[in-house]
Amino acid sequence: MSDLFWLTDAQMARLKPFFPKSHGKPRVDGRRVLSGIIFINRNGLRWRDAPAAYGPHKTLYSRSKR
Repeated sequence: MSDLFWLTDAQMARLKPFFPKSHGKPRVDGRRVLSGIIFINRNGLRWRDAPAAYGPHKTLYSRSKR
């Protein structure tokens, strides 16, 4: 079993109204990015130490700052 953190469908349904709509270029999967941000914060890791399953570490960082 993986040690990665993933938000459930119920959690994402509650958070969906807070995500911005995509205009033009499709956005990266919100569940993957938010799960990655939570994983980094829970484990006290640096952004560049994020597992590849969550996507590029720069995307995680920039979305968390927004």
